[in-house]
This record gives sequence, structure tokens and C-alpha cells, in this order.
Amino acid sequence: MEQSFSRLDTKRVSIENRRGRRGKVCIIAAIPAYNEEYTIGKIVLLSQRYVDKVLVCDDGSQDLTGEIAERLGAIVIRHEKNMGKGAALRSLFKKALELGADIVVTLDADNQHDPNDIPKLVEPILKGEVDIVNGSRFLGDFNDEIPLHRKIGNKVLSRLTNTAGSINITDTQSGFRAYSRKALERIEISTNGIGVDTEIILKAKGLRTKEVPITCRYRGIRVKRNPFKHGFEVLATIINYVAEKRPLLIVGVPGFIVFTGGLFMLVYVIYKYFQVRHLGLGTMLLAITSIITGMFAMFTALILYTITKRRRDKNTMLRIIRFG
Repeated sequence: MEQSFSRLDTKRVSIENRRGRRGKVCIIAAIPAYNEEYTIGKIVLLSQRYVDKVLVCDDGSQDLTGEIAERLGAIVIRHEKNMGKGAALRSLFKKALELGADIVVTLDADNQHDPNDIPKLVEPILKGEVDIVNGSRFLGDFNDEIPLHRKIGNKVLSRLTNTAGSINITDTQSGFRAYSRKALERIEISTNGIGVDTEIILKAKGLRTKEVPITCRYRGIRVKRNPFKHGFEVLATIINYVAEKRPLLIVGVPGFIVFTGGLFMLVYVIYKYFQVRHLGLGTMLLAITSIITGMFAMFTALILYTITKRRRDKNTMLRIIRFG
């Protein structure tokens, strides 16, 4: 027990030393929580050892999650109804920036993440090395508890995310991360659901990112989300990102293929009519439907491309104005 307290003190002193060298640094822990009254108290108390403030978003909980966190000294943001992890993080990031946060550490409220790893995540940002530190369950020797289906699902989704974003992250679904103020100001969250961690990683392209190994518990943790639903939400986030970044490729090309196929079918129907004087109504209807669908898809792709280009140009101008 004495060794444990000694280790914690050493980590706390390390953070304080860094603060002293760089001036006062405001570190905030941001915790999205939904019906976590049994674990939120422990997470808040442990997090307070390493940060200046703890923020908790009570995302429409029907138990005492918010009350317990508030009694223990956390600043609690309340959603009237459950809006999802993405919406919770959006509220937490906004509040953290208002409170003057220099570094924000996100972690789950269900006791999966160990707050004693916070110094490990914060250190690279304090040193000025990176903008985002991603806690990975697949670095080091800490992934023995991860169920096989989760390992496989995570590997598949991480591969898809890395391909979509042209990045190389071992754990794209990790919710245990540290963000610099610069990162928080640049990343806009649009996803409300569980796909938010993937969305952030995809939108972090251009920011300096590093991964560190973290401890993650699975034994005794209540599983509240269906793994298949979780996977589909993350997959939808990846598809939305790719469609937004490359609308002509993702929407326009399939639309052109469908449109062309419809034209060929229509030509075939007309050709057969002049041959046998019989009109294939079913094939003709399918051809017309394909032509209309293809045209609609190509038109949509052009609109998305225009909107995306204008938004990209606007964001570039805002960054030039803000950061010089």
C-alpha cells in the first residue's frame, strides 16, 4: 500500500515540476457519464489527484451519477435526456475552454480507464511534443483482459479508420486521451453517438499525435452497449467522414455507374421493342429508376463537393486569422 502512494506522489510531483517550468498550466479531466453512480465517485476522486478541475457531463442519467460527482467536487454539466457520448464530449470541451483549460484529459466513467495513467498522457503535451496523446490498449502488455470479439472488432475498425484518414493509430476507439487547447479549438465534433472517438482521430489530421500504452479493465465492467450496434455506429462515422471529404468518389462515382447502367438497360429495351415489337415494362421501369437515382446521386455529390470546398476554405481562413 505504501508503494502505491509513493508511485502516485511521484507522478503528481512530475506534473507539478512541469507546471513550474512552463508557468501555471490548467489541466482538466472531462468525463462523460450515463447511469454510472456505482463508479463515478472513484473516477472523480482519483482524477482529482492529477488535475486542477474535474468536469462531468451527466448525460441524462436516471440515477445519482450527477449528484455524487457534484458532492465530490466535480463541476457537473447536465443533459435533460441521454444524447450520446459525442454530445457529452461537445459540452465538456466547450465548458473546458470556457474555464481556460490548457490540457483536457478524457476518460470513461465506468472504471475501465485508470486515472493513475493521466500523468503518462499529459506529459508529452506538457513537453510541447504533441497536440493529442491517444491512450492505446494495444501497446505494451495491458490488453490481456480484452475479450476476443472486441479485439477483432477494434482491429477491423481501426484498419478502416486508418485507411480512411491516411493515418496510423493502433486504437482508434480509445476514449482515454489528452488534448492540448490548440487541438480542442481546431476539432469540431458533429457526431452525437459512440463514433465520436473515431471522428476526432479522423479530424485530427494535421495535429501532432502520439500514442502511449494504458491500462484498461474489462472484468467486472457492466457492458451497456451492444457491440454490433457500437460497430455499426463507428462504421457510419467513417463512411460519413469519407463521403464528406471525397463526395465525388463516394457518392458521385456510384451514381455515375448506376446512371450508365440505367441508360444501357433503356437502350436494350428500345432495341428489343423494335426487334420483337414487345415492350419489357419491368426492365424499362428499372432502367428509368436507375437513371433517376444515378442523376440524383451525381447531383448530390456536386452539392456536397461545393459545400465541403467552401467549408474547407472558410476553416483555412479562420485558422490563418486565428493562428497567423
